[in-house]
Amino acid sequence: MKHMNAADRKHHTILERIARRVMLERGLLPDFSAEALAELATIQTPAAVIGYQIPDLRSLPWASIDNDDSRDLDQLTVAEAATGDSVKIFVAVADVDSLVRDGSAIDAHARHNTTSIYTAAQIFPMLPEKLSTGLTSLNFREDRLALVAEMVIGAEGALQSSDIYQAIVRNYAKLAYNAVAAWLEGKGPVPEAIAAVKGLDENLRMQDCAAQSMKNFRHVHGALSFETIRAKTIFDNDEIRELEIDRKNRAKDIIEDFMIAANGIIARYLSSKEIPSIRRIVRTPRRWDRIVEIGSEHGYVLPDAPDARALEKFLTRQKAADPLRFPDLSLVIIKLMGSGEYIAEVPGEAAPGHFALAVSDYTHSTAPNRRYPDLVTQRLLKAALAGKPLPYSNDDLEELAKHCTEEENVVKKVERQVDKSAAALLLESRIGEKFDAIVTGASEKGTWARLLTMPVEGRLVHGFQGADVGHRIRVKLISTDVDRGFIDFKKVS
Repeated sequence: MKHMNAADRKHHTILERIARRVMLERGLLPDFSAEALAELATIQTPAAVIGYQIPDLRSLPWASIDNDDSRDLDQLTVAEAATGDSVKIFVAVADVDSLVRDGSAIDAHARHNTTSIYTAAQIFPMLPEKLSTGLTSLNFREDRLALVAEMVIGAEGALQSSDIYQAIVRNYAKLAYNAVAAWLEGKGPVPEAIAAVKGLDENLRMQDCAAQSMKNFRHVHGALSFETIRAKTIFDNDEIRELEIDRKNRAKDIIEDFMIAANGIIARYLSSKEIPSIRRIVRTPRRWDRIVEIGSEHGYVLPDAPDARALEKFLTRQKAADPLRFPDLSLVIIKLMGSGEYIAEVPGEAAPGHFALAVSDYTHSTAPNRRYPDLVTQRLLKAALAGKPLPYSNDDLEELAKHCTEEENVVKKVERQVDKSAAALLLESRIGEKFDAIVTGASEKGTWARLLTMPVEGRLVHGFQGADVGHRIRVKLISTDVDRGFIDFKKVS
């Protein structure tokens, strides 16, 4: 049989097949059940906004900022000048619960997978697209029910006051990160969608200024500055053209900082009402001793005990000293810190905080079309606002938190395997070439390294003795296996 090289193969089709197979192997559901689809057929309109005794905020110049190709719009933002130098920020979150009822067949699918799954070839949405990109999405020029987190931010970036309520909103501009960032950073023209809405340009600059001050305030208090390299597979028709690096920018900062603040507000609100919740935590780093060693290798002394502020000072210094290699250092530190997880917080019991964000109260609440814990939090929040019985018991939340953590890890493995299959397709014609790399993982399960010239990670199958996370090495590509997503290297001198 003739061997097919990369140019002969339909990459997109291959990756779609791999994605579906890997999902099924790991117990995920790539398709909605007949019961869920039958339920979906009965939902024809968005949740009704007529008759709700709630604020009507449709006069505010709301806008969404998301990826260029995003259609499931979970959040809108807007700003207003407040007293003195303060700014009032509004974050509207789609009211998904109004159409996706707890215990329904659609909810059962979402609860099983716990998140939308973003593979290199295909997105497997947590909710049917008729909802997530339509009836429960905060779409352009559509009236929608939303939960609004309102916060007053001081000139130095500190939260001065906050409120949470339901409201009616309307999206006046569907914006994309890269175009907005280029404009904010003076590298591109004002996007047409911004120019079309009176006053939106000034409003977004107010949001940008508030987000930057919030960001600075958080990092002064120990939030960690990471900059990792994320790759997006770019296709030319059915073939992979490149792995494009997705970089942080000012527009992403607006959404990131506002969502972090909103998540903290909602976590504290539920706690103040003595209502249990699902918290998002990152525990104290498991391998702090290795982080200390890496600091020493860069001429920096970190304390023996985990200290977020000290680590942030080190990261800030290294970003300034070596910006080109800072993403590699970020990845190493993240690997050594360990993954985030969900836990149930019961009133009267203090939950661990989020080490990377340097906050003690944090939940996930701002992406209910894409993440199931956010939908659970939304239901708890709506019950609290309305004074109604809680939809979940403490035991329910403990079970959900454990399930969502486990499934999140499964989903990451699926996404990573398909990413690796895409990388293997791109590299299969380059067997025998040598590359500079950095060790990103070292355990009994194996040693992994990522290339410095492209965002590709593979296993170090020869010469891994003595290699530890953060070490720079030279590797040779010795084999690829597209179907299994394997990329194998050996260390060379």
